[in-house]
Amino acid sequence: MKSSIIAAVISTVIASTSLVATAQAADVDFAHLNTIGTSELTVKADMAEVNVEVVIKAKTAQQAKRDSDKAVARFLERLEKAGVDKALIQSANINLQPQYHYEKNKPSQLIGYSANRRITVTVMDLTKLNNILDSALKQGINRINNIALKSSKEAQYVEQARMAAIKDAQQKAKSLAEGFGEELDGVWQISYYEQRPIQPVMLRMNSEAKSFDAGQSYQQGQVVIQDRVEVTYRLK
Repeated sequence: MKSSIIAAVISTVIASTSLVATAQAADVDFAHLNTIGTSELTVKADMAEVNVEVVIKAKTAQQAKRDSDKAVARFLERLEKAGVDKALIQSANINLQPQYHYEKNKPSQLIGYSANRRITVTVMDLTKLNNILDSALKQGINRINNIALKSSKEAQYVEQARMAAIKDAQQKAKSLAEGFGEELDGVWQISYYEQRPIQPVMLRMNSEAKSFDAGQSYQQGQVVIQDRVEVTYRLK
């Protein structure tokens, strides 16, 4: 009985494998050439996304919340006076947590509360970035979590990178086919996946510079945009 069951399972596995192999063979039952086209553009950053945070510790939950709200309100007011559009500001909800003191073989003791709120600001002019950061710290924001340099023409550059990757794939395919004495007979399959995230690259400061301006240092950034496309060509 067991032998019959095992034999049936083995037969099913062999049949399934044969079907997969047959299907795969049917997909590539003609002469073909696979190529991968890649591209990389390096462009100057002209904007940034800044994520800052206020973290407050107090004896009571009410005090922690009140102090964090005040810091955020002052910073938002400062941004408004600086001309930053409200649509470019995102303020997260408060995260309030109790803080405990732990000792071995003793029950935990509540010592206070921690409140934190995050704010994300899109800075459209890098010349204002340093002032915004200084302003945040002056208004009680005590953490700068991340500064992501970006380009306002990102969509345009992504399209350029995509077309460059396509051209690279075409050139490689043509060169390989000619090198092996073959001719291309059109595209059979294209595989494309969006390349994210776009990476910022900071430029090195000039070691011969006689002075250093902190504000200008935030304008020394570039953004690298990469793309990739996989193409299968038929051969004549």
